[in-house]
Amino acid sequence: MDVQYTIVIADDHPLFRNALLQSIHMGISNTHLLEADSQNSLFSLLEKTKDIDLLLLDLKMPGSNGMSGLIQLRQQYPELAIVVISASEEKEVVQQVYNHGAFGFIPKSSDMHVLLNALKQIINGEPYFPTTFNDTHQQLPTKIAALTPQQYKVLIMLTEGLLNKQIASDLNVSEATIKAHLTAIFRKLDVKNRTQAVILLQQLEINSLA
Repeated sequence: MDVQYTIVIADDHPLFRNALLQSIHMGISNTHLLEADSQNSLFSLLEKTKDIDLLLLDLKMPGSNGMSGLIQLRQQYPELAIVVISASEEKEVVQQVYNHGAFGFIPKSSDMHVLLNALKQIINGEPYFPTTFNDTHQQLPTKIAALTPQQYKVLIMLTEGLLNKQIASDLNVSEATIKAHLTAIFRKLDVKNRTQAVILLQQLEINSLA
């Protein structure tokens, strides 16, 4: 007998919920599907339902403001696998979803084939994020590895909030040398400024902890 999976679909649009229900029933066998149309109804459902395997979450529902719903869910249900299905497909949104601990992100524009393959991958215990997002993150270790030891030290000091003058003093070199290092670091990491460089290093640390 196949294992039954309990999946919650949390979305305030009845037509999308229905389409998603039908797609899952057609493509994934032996699933028990539950629905919620608001943040309040979702939390009520989670409180009274045990052993939920997967939550498919829309970011924009009544009672939820952007990432607040996801953050609250992660705090109260840290073991629950949450996959965001959203029409907001910007890289920044996907990055925030990833940073806040979601197990995956599926754009609402995905066709049924992509959707079902993503869900099957998730049910098998593998996170799913759009290909472009994965490609960018897979390149991070390579970019960091391209830095010289001295450039890496400078990058670490950037994350500590040190100014060029302070970094130069700590490394016993001139400010001009630090500026040259920064130019090389930005080029190798394909970023435009120190803020983007720090964010990139933080993303690598998040990946290593995942």
